[in-house]
Amino acid sequence: MARKYLETHVTPAVKQAQAHYYGASAMVPPGAELDPLGPDEIDFIAARDSFYMATVSENNWPYIQHRGGPKGFLRVLGPQQVAFLDLHGNRQMLSTGNLAALDRVALFLMDYPHRERLKLMGHARVLDAREHPDLVEQLRLSTQKEKAERIFIVDVVSYDWNCPKYITPRFTAEEVEEAIQPLQARIAELEKQLAELANPKSPL
Repeated sequence: MARKYLETHVTPAVKQAQAHYYGASAMVPPGAELDPLGPDEIDFIAARDSFYMATVSENNWPYIQHRGGPKGFLRVLGPQQVAFLDLHGNRQMLSTGNLAALDRVALFLMDYPHRERLKLMGHARVLDAREHPDLVEQLRLSTQKEKAERIFIVDVVSYDWNCPKYITPRFTAEEVEEAIQPLQARIAELEKQLAELANPKSPL
């Protein structure tokens, strides 16, 4: 865990809860001002095809939204910054409105097959895609054909890797197809052999 993440989230109320249930609270050393993403975090982010994003409304209610797209649609622009295109959606604008009032955001990224999860926290801003066509083209993947309406840019403060406990492995259709390809090839080979045994060629 990056120190800034723990320092930020272990508040006095959290320490009180720790002491109540476990008899002592965690001693958290001061962290750096910011924790840059390293190679492991960057590679993990680039391989994701979805994540969950949490914001807070003006009336102090949390809001969590699922975001999905082709692998790599959440782009790492630098060790402290990630971004993604906001395509045409349901027009509720909840996350966009929340971030206009309070720019704090949390991203939760899952790798279900390998039972890994990465959490990012940072400050986000939303740009009108019509005003930043060059940035839109920089962020757009070749498989993204829909019109981009907004650009979300997150300045990362810190991150945390969670343990795999209680993560149930789940697989996408693409991952299942890739896993069974060797089995399908072997089945086809055995079927061919059976067919040849059942219908031997006539001797010359």
